[in-house]
Amino acid sequence: MKKFFAIVAVMGMMTFGITQNMVAQEPEAAAEPAAAEQVKEAAAPAVEEVAEEAPVVEENASLHKELKTKFIEGGADFMSLVAIALVLGLAFCIERIIYLSLAEVNTKKLMKDIEAKLANKDIEGAKQVAKNTRGPVASICYQGLMHVDEGLDTVDRTVTAYGGVQAGYLEQNCSWITLFIAMAPSLGFLGTVIGMVMAFDKIQQAGDISPTVVAGGMKVALITTIFGIVVALILQIFYNFILAKIESITSNMEDASIQLLDMVTKAKIAK
Repeated sequence: MKKFFAIVAVMGMMTFGITQNMVAQEPEAAAEPAAAEQVKEAAAPAVEEVAEEAPVVEENASLHKELKTKFIEGGADFMSLVAIALVLGLAFCIERIIYLSLAEVNTKKLMKDIEAKLANKDIEGAKQVAKNTRGPVASICYQGLMHVDEGLDTVDRTVTAYGGVQAGYLEQNCSWITLFIAMAPSLGFLGTVIGMVMAFDKIQQAGDISPTVVAGGMKVALITTIFGIVVALILQIFYNFILAKIESITSNMEDASIQLLDMVTKAKIAK
């Protein structure tokens, strides 16, 4: 995530620099009214050169304006719904990423600390180590240590059951992300169909198949589909990243459960 934000910052700085360069070049393109005719003739080739390069710079600098224009051309009704799906989907993605980032801990260090306490028959010390550590791995270890006196089978059942509970917490709100991933292109397709119907209505009212009417209607219709697919792709990337983090944490939970049972067996503190 740090690399992602760094890339976004660099892109923003580059866009800002291009915009500043474009603004700085504008005064050079304008000639002073009081200048002599000979100076104008001498400067004419340079002015033409700048005029040829200006559209390229302006095109790069006004990319966000072009996106805004296309967004408006797509129609406020369905494009607003697609934008809302993007905002809500990103909100759930960010919430999950923050939660999963906080859930990640140094599992190896945690298990070594617990093993050192159990080797000295210090069950309370092992509980405190697990209790003072955040994350589902520490919670599973704590719940298992709470039932050490009840036998190894009870510890195994407790760890397995509580592991399922923690896995449910990790996957919480992921269903909303999948909902917005499915909704975004669906809204885009719906806007496309409605836009095509409106285009045919205009053709019917005009009584003639005009290329302008057909092209305008189809353009507006297809823009909603494009934005819907783009939103779905953005959310899908975040969703796959979240799934990868969940799988990593789940794997750590399973390894910690097995290690805890082995530690309890070696320490011979369970009945």
